Amino acid sequence: MNHLVDGILAAPVIVAGTALAAGGLAIGCRKLEPERIPKASLLAAAFFVVSLVHVPIGPWGLHPLLNGLLGILLGWAAFPAIFVALVLQAMIFGVGGITVLGVNTVTLALPAVVVHGLFATRLERGSPALWGALAGASAVVMSGALVALALALSGKELWPAATLVSAAYLPLAAVEAALTATIAAYLGRVHPAMLGAGGLLAHGRDA
Repeated sequence: MNHLVDGILAAPVIVAGTALAAGGLAIGCRKLEPERIPKASLLAAAFFVVSLVHVPIGPWGLHPLLNGLLGILLGWAAFPAIFVALVLQAMIFGVGGITVLGVNTVTLALPAVVVHGLFATRLERGSPALWGALAGASAVVMSGALVALALALSGKELWPAATLVSAAYLPLAAVEAALTATIAAYLGRVHPAMLGAGGLLAHGRDA
């Protein structure tokens, strides 16, 4: 249950998620320089493809998120990259929904931005594999917490589902830790400039 679907969230939660997503998109687009859009598009495409691979974990169907990796490489630009991928998934495959696009964007992109702030400098100065693993796992745990929060705030009848969702994200966090560590270690060897506080696109425009 990586993507929340239409019809289950309360209206105030949807409105709040949409507002937060709009703010994140505004910042992300402002920081994304036009000449770097193709690179961001490639990462959005990777997120799009990977998130279509569903793995059954208990009663839930989860998929790799890679939002920790996107956060490391994109910073705030993760917002538009993830949003575009979610729009395409909703329109082409019916994954997620239209009214919950804002909430789904926030649950994935906000942890990506937080992870960039927490781990970007450490990735630049320390072990890419270690900090990449922590970034990947942390992003997934935060995403699970945000999904659970959205459910919990939508009604008491969804509290059991919120609890189950939180637990379901834990094994996924372990998978994400391994994936992100592997990719970060590879990038650290062949293209270390992509990691760190600057990232691939993280700064963009400062103004």
